[in-house]
Formats: sequence, structure tokens, C-alpha cells
Amino acid sequence: MLRDALGKTFRFLGYTVQYGCIAHCAFEYLGGIVVCSGPSMEPTIQNSDIVFSENLSRHFYCIRKGDIVIVKSPNDPKSNICKRVIGLEGDKVCTSNPSDFLKSHSYVPKGHVWLEGDNLRNSTDSRCYGPVPYGLIRGRICFKIWPLNDFGFLRASPNGHRFLDD
Repeated sequence: MLRDALGKTFRFLGYTVQYGCIAHCAFEYLGGIVVCSGPSMEPTIQNSDIVFSENLSRHFYCIRKGDIVIVKSPNDPKSNICKRVIGLEGDKVCTSNPSDFLKSHSYVPKGHVWLEGDNLRNSTDSRCYGPVPYGLIRGRICFKIWPLNDFGFLRASPNGHRFLDD
């Protein structure tokens, strides 16, 4: 009887470890569902919207300007942020706020990206903490799942004029 109980317990633990490893690999390398919070990506992503984030792009260095990404926060490594990629390494970006009279520009250093929220007036982004290392990118948002009336691929940036092609 004790032998049967131990056998069942070890089998259960073995299956738990196996399925836990499979789930970890799926969420780490394929993607997952993310609930977004905060106003920084409005109107594209509203507070409490649910999106699907795929993680393969970051592993294959396929992140492009205009993509919306999930990133480990440079200010708080325990939290993730959702921002739009405005510039890749070597790109010239506008580092000033839209309301600034004099515009300042800088180049994104090697191995970094420049991130901004779509709601420029209510976003803490690269204009505050500078370029973000590529290694902090967790995934790229593919499409919105919830609310259902907004289901589908995400719309283009309302701040397209901030993308510089110099």
C-alpha cells in the first residue's frame, strides 16, 4: 500500500515537472496573453485591454520600427511595460517632448532601441530613461484579444511623424 502511494506520488511529480517545463518553454519562446495597464499607449491600447504577445521576434532580432513591444522596465525590473519602438540602433530620434519649442535629436546606440508610448503627454518612456537595451525586450504584441469589438491587429502609431528617416 505504501509502495503504491509512493509510486503514484512520484509519477504525479514527474508529470508535473514535465508539463511545467513544456509550459515554461511555450511562454518563454512562443508567447502568451498579456493584460495591459496604464494610459501610456492610448488610443491604440486602452487600460485593461488583453493582447497576445509573441516572443520569437526578439530571439531572431526581427523587431522593427513601429512594433509594440513588452519590455522589462528599466526603472523597475519586477514590472513590464508596453511601448512602441520608435528607433533601432543607429537611428536618429527626437529626444524632446512634443511641447518643447527647441527639438533635440540623438542617435540610438548599438544594442538598444528607443521606445515611446502612443500617448506622448502621459507616458514615461525613452524620453525619460533613455535608450533601452535590446535584451530587455520580452515580446512583440501581435494583436488585441479583448475587448472583442476591437479584436484584431493593432493600428498604426498616431505619432508617425516622430519616426525620423535621416
